Amino acid sequence: MPALKKTAVTVISAALLSAFVVSPASAVGKDASDDQPKPPSDMSKVGGELLGRAGTQVKLGPDAPVLPKDLTGRSWIVADAESGQVLASHNPHWRLPPASTLKMLFADTVMPALQPKTQEYTVKDEDLADLGEGSSLVGVKEKLTYTVHDLWLGVFLRSGNDAVHVLSSMYGGVPKTVDAMQAHAEELQAIDTKVVSPDGYDAPDQVSSAYDLTLFARSGLQKADFREYCSTAEAQFPGAEKKGKRESFGIQNTNKLLTGADGVTPYKGIAGVKNGYTTHAGNTFTGVAERNGKVLLVTVMNPSSEKAHAVYNEAASLLDWGFDASGKVTPVGELVPPKSATTGTGKGPAAGQGKDEGRNGPARAAGTAAAENGGGGVGIALGIAAGALVLLAGGVFLVNRRWPLPDLMRRRPRR
Repeated sequence: MPALKKTAVTVISAALLSAFVVSPASAVGKDASDDQPKPPSDMSKVGGELLGRAGTQVKLGPDAPVLPKDLTGRSWIVADAESGQVLASHNPHWRLPPASTLKMLFADTVMPALQPKTQEYTVKDEDLADLGEGSSLVGVKEKLTYTVHDLWLGVFLRSGNDAVHVLSSMYGGVPKTVDAMQAHAEELQAIDTKVVSPDGYDAPDQVSSAYDLTLFARSGLQKADFREYCSTAEAQFPGAEKKGKRESFGIQNTNKLLTGADGVTPYKGIAGVKNGYTTHAGNTFTGVAERNGKVLLVTVMNPSSEKAHAVYNEAASLLDWGFDASGKVTPVGELVPPKSATTGTGKGPAAGQGKDEGRNGPARAAGTAAAENGGGGVGIALGIAAGALVLLAGGVFLVNRRWPLPDLMRRRPRR
């Protein structure tokens, strides 16, 4: 991590924050002037001292663009996916309800254990017994058989809590899955996170942070299957059996920056990863995008703006800023590596999990959808569709050196 220079740090207090927050570490303070919640004073400093400070942290160079105006996210972060440098942040360690963005941790934890993805499972009544009221569902049904691949499509595209619970059953049950997720969060040094449910459904004391969610995305993206599912725009999902034949129905990714649904402009270069919404969490989003060989990660939590699709618009504006500001700002912190990761040779936690086994089903990759909408730069999705991804170099979690994602993004299937 580059040494922090003694330049001025712009600190902008959080504003227009919505009223609900869960913080098991400490009670959230209130601003008497507007009766809005404020970040706690004792936030984590993992990744750098500045990341534990309240408000916006950015160190602009002479030619750096200013941050976007009208950012209302309670917490956000923009980071370089290769080096891990945090370009700017706003309360990144504030422990907040994560909603379905927590499914990134679920997938990163469980996916390596459920191989091959062609294995089948017949759903039992008890697998779906404890779904939260109003849960997002993909349409998994009892007594029907699904492949692991089908279920992951349901998790990433439709944010299906039913698919999460079935995969948790295959993993050994919800309690075992929650314990494994918590252990994996600790391995990733995501100490703001407390896991209560595997699907991100609102639960007492279940929290994460913009910083931790970004760590989960960065870890998950080192796995080929994870990259495939989070960058898939549309797919066919198994339906009911009629007259001895299994029907199917179309599902679309709920990530609107990926699909351009509901009037949201698809983001050029987007390649995942996960969005979420619950009553208490508000809207949450983590995205990865590439432009001119640079790959950035952004997370936005709970914008207070009443404008439609604020979480996507604010994430897109932060990505635009990050690409323009890259090389013109002094980092304010870093995304730390997993505890057991290596930065040279040897095996890290991602070892052996980068192999692309190709597509296993009628999925439509994000690159296709973006191309049809005038987007571009999503070669990672096209590479996945062509089965062109390769193992990470040496099976190592690469930190502070070239991360393979940009090269993979530039791959194109041969015609």
